[in-house]
Amino acid sequence: MSKIREIFDSEKIEKLLEETKNPTENQIMQVLSKAEKMKGLSLEESAVLINADPKYTENMFKSAWKIKKEIYGERLVLFAPLYVSNYCVNDCEYCGFHIRNKMKRKKLSLDEVEQQTRVLINMGHKRLLLEFGEHPGETPIDYVIDVIKRIYSVKEGKGDIRRVNVNIAATSVEDYKKLKDVGIGTYQLFQETYHRPTYEKLHKGPKADYERQLFAHDRAFEAGIDDIGLGVLYGLYDWRYDTLALISHGQYLDKKYGVGPHTFSVPRLQPAETVKDKWPHTVSEKEILKIIAILRLSTPYTGMIISTRETPSVRKKAFEIGISQTSAASCTSPGGYGRQKDLKQFTLSDERSVDEVIEGILDEGLLPSFCTACYRLGRTGQDFMDIAKPGEIHNFCRPNAILTLKEYLEDYASPSVKEKGEAIITHYTNHIPSEDVREKTKERLIRIEEGERDLYF
Repeated sequence: MSKIREIFDSEKIEKLLEETKNPTENQIMQVLSKAEKMKGLSLEESAVLINADPKYTENMFKSAWKIKKEIYGERLVLFAPLYVSNYCVNDCEYCGFHIRNKMKRKKLSLDEVEQQTRVLINMGHKRLLLEFGEHPGETPIDYVIDVIKRIYSVKEGKGDIRRVNVNIAATSVEDYKKLKDVGIGTYQLFQETYHRPTYEKLHKGPKADYERQLFAHDRAFEAGIDDIGLGVLYGLYDWRYDTLALISHGQYLDKKYGVGPHTFSVPRLQPAETVKDKWPHTVSEKEILKIIAILRLSTPYTGMIISTRETPSVRKKAFEIGISQTSAASCTSPGGYGRQKDLKQFTLSDERSVDEVIEGILDEGLLPSFCTACYRLGRTGQDFMDIAKPGEIHNFCRPNAILTLKEYLEDYASPSVKEKGEAIITHYTNHIPSEDVREKTKERLIRIEEGERDLYF
């Protein structure tokens, strides 16, 4: 139990939530003022924001936007999930892939992986997040490695997948070393809920091992993976408790390894086949937006991910107040891109195409990005934190986002998106602070027009 308390202390969290009930306006404003200095917040200060009256939510949004703009700038990174297999030995109450669902099971062959990769490349994607159900027989680590190798080998026209992030079940140091060696980007694993009684009630199978899940990121660090993604499935338990525990987990990683989480994800529970439709801790749209703002305020350097579980209107607001990465044109069934979609893990709320998502981002004056430069230049782990924490990351992100958007406009965009995208490129190129970088960006934009690809800083 003492090791768990290093990550988060359940009693402390419950005590803080009780002690900070009904905070005064002065308390809330003091916390927001501190947050805007971009040094992060304590758990107690985060609890103040969690308990703040809804009338202060707009104040929180404004502060969160200032921080996001200062650290991550105007850019928004796009990716797609690739569901490789829905075989699973677990029986998790909230997941459509759980073993008692008598759905058709599917595992992609390597040739099918390649086919799906080509479809995704032709949509404009450059980075993927791989998703596997847990099944040692059907999806052992060597199969996962072969899938990643095949994806990296695919070239389609002028496009390719430049970075593969991975979400697989908690595993061993040896298996994480294999993921490191094959060149993954971020290893992503959610605790789902940090509330142990609820966690153990909702899970059956290997995933029911609470501590196996909780300490998986430590094993990944031991294996040399220094880009870690944390998350909560909001709706399983009280969002206030889980948000404080998530923040605490991030602080633990930062303190122990000198490297905080690369990303926080904020998925909300969604309907799925054979999953009950009523849950006692349902999180509203207003609450998920407040959660996003609190995470941005409490842990300013961490990237934040929102998926197509959310509606376009919620995603639009989330982009303003803290989200730096988003999926686009997602499919949650194995082999579903371009064909079958009857094996879904859960229901999606944003089914727009990549082009439509990008057009919406451009209409908001934001900068869509497919950049993967940090991974390939070794700006990960401690190196990434050294430039993210002081707010210097966008000095790389802006020119790289511009260059990757230019590739999309040249190779995949509709005429209307290309017109809007060119205007955004001109605007943000002119706002690159360094004259040298600005001129080099303009020169590389010309080279992309002439046919070159994958230019980055």
